[in-house]
Amino acid sequence: MEANVPSARSRALAVLRVRSRASAVGLLPAALAVVLVAARATGRLAGDPWPTVTLVVCVVAVLVLLVGGAFAAVVLRASPAVTPTVPLSEAAAPDLYRLVRDLADRMDVPPPSAIALTPDCDSWLEDRSHAAHRRGAARVLGGAPGPVGPESEPGAAPVLVIGSPFLWWMRVAELRAVLAPVVAGTGPSAHPDIADARGFVRGLDAAVDVGGRRGLGWIAAPARLLLRLCRTDAAEMERGVAAAASERAQGVDYGLRIVAQEQVGLAYAGWDRLLTRVALPAWRMGRWPAHLDAGVVSALTELSRRDRLAEGFTSRLGERPACDLLEQPGLIDEATSLLAARLFHGGPAEAGPDWSPVDWAAYPEEVVDRKWRTEAARLHAALDALAVPAGRPASSSTPASPPAAPVSPTSPAARPGSQGPSGAAGAAGPATLAAADSPSPTADAFAGPTLERVLGYLTDGGGEGAAGEALAGRITGELAREERAAGPAAGAGKARGADTLPLFPLQPPRSGRDLLADHVTAMVCCAAVDSAGATPGLDWLDGPVLLVGGDRRSDLAPRVLCLVEDGNPEPLRDWLSALGVRTEKPVRLV
Repeated sequence: MEANVPSARSRALAVLRVRSRASAVGLLPAALAVVLVAARATGRLAGDPWPTVTLVVCVVAVLVLLVGGAFAAVVLRASPAVTPTVPLSEAAAPDLYRLVRDLADRMDVPPPSAIALTPDCDSWLEDRSHAAHRRGAARVLGGAPGPVGPESEPGAAPVLVIGSPFLWWMRVAELRAVLAPVVAGTGPSAHPDIADARGFVRGLDAAVDVGGRRGLGWIAAPARLLLRLCRTDAAEMERGVAAAASERAQGVDYGLRIVAQEQVGLAYAGWDRLLTRVALPAWRMGRWPAHLDAGVVSALTELSRRDRLAEGFTSRLGERPACDLLEQPGLIDEATSLLAARLFHGGPAEAGPDWSPVDWAAYPEEVVDRKWRTEAARLHAALDALAVPAGRPASSSTPASPPAAPVSPTSPAARPGSQGPSGAAGAAGPATLAAADSPSPTADAFAGPTLERVLGYLTDGGGEGAAGEALAGRITGELAREERAAGPAAGAGKARGADTLPLFPLQPPRSGRDLLADHVTAMVCCAAVDSAGATPGLDWLDGPVLLVGGDRRSDLAPRVLCLVEDGNPEPLRDWLSALGVRTEKPVRLV
């Protein structure tokens, strides 16, 4: 600690020297103007061209002072970035505040001024004493805007931001060990030079953001220049602060911290799977799981059961969980779950008719089943868009291969690689295929939302899966249109200024083939539910699953891929036959 704080302080002084030099550059024309005016007044610079030179220098000095003053005002007043969090008052978590203050007392550092929760697997200190925050109003959990809290007072200690998954998965002793080095960071943060240097860097960062607004673009260039000049020293300063905090915290639960760090990695893995596989499908249809933090316990317990490296971690669950430090864990879980939907998906900040919470017990029926039927409906709408109008038979000379124009998914003669009555494509249809020299069936051959219609269209005797290209393109385009239509409503929240949510999108864009495979899987699941007694289910790590007799069927995906990528329906047909699914029966759609 003794060795690292002076190192951090020296780096802070280097950052402040950049500020001093920038101020000196801005004041240099004014100093020169004062010298010229004084010399003129005492008669030392009489005669031409000094009157003109003095006037020009004075004008330049005034302009530089105006520009420099405006820039300094922006740096001082611009609101630094603040991570969206759920404020946690002391009344809502007295035991947690007591634990944090006890940590601060043992390490002889100032306690954090407040505690907030973030829906992420991380913890840090965040300074919220900037004047811009004092001009605003703090929102208390479950209440209306009110007066600012102690964290916004001048010179206040930073706010301790805790990842909410830690509170539900970690035990009290583990959370204490993980928070010790974070809380220890309040000591170096209280040093005046380090605080000034951090405030200067945050002001420059905020000025760059302000420079993106109309009419203020000139501010961004000098702010970026100053940031480049002090970047290395600022980074080294933060490393010194972190090293000092870690060294000070070594005397507090150091042995337990090694075990707790393993739980941090496990929590991150389970939290990521829960968000991408479970929460994201619900968010996309306007529902948000109201208790994500409670769900992470189930997800991590399941991960511990499946992963050999995580064996034994569930034995800790008999100890007191850290969420017991909260007075109303359910209410706080709901608030952090809504914030997670905003940060990772861009949902509205408030619940509404098109943005309602869903409990875990209702998730299979209200999310999984609805997701499948929505995707099945989109799949059949794409088939309808590709269909040849009914009553328009194909010519007897038409070859049994896809035409250049949009083909009908309802006609076996129009399907790629059709082989007539004896081929795989012919066997797929519910009706007997006509002879090669007879007109092909009309668009009513596979009419209606049936699984047989999908199987018949995607069957490709050539084994290339070419039939799915047009269908995948239709589905991709329709999804893009739906996302554009829902964009203004879904992204209604703002983080700060012009920054729109989501701040951290969960998934990159998917290929058309992947989307087609998802929609075919949804259609198969709908058919299994409607005709074979299967039920929608929830797997904590994999999301929506199909349950048959209460057991998860995990062998569907490779058979769907065989149909989509190779045009071979036989593995899927065998699977459907063994399950008793009737492919010709119409499926109920949303």
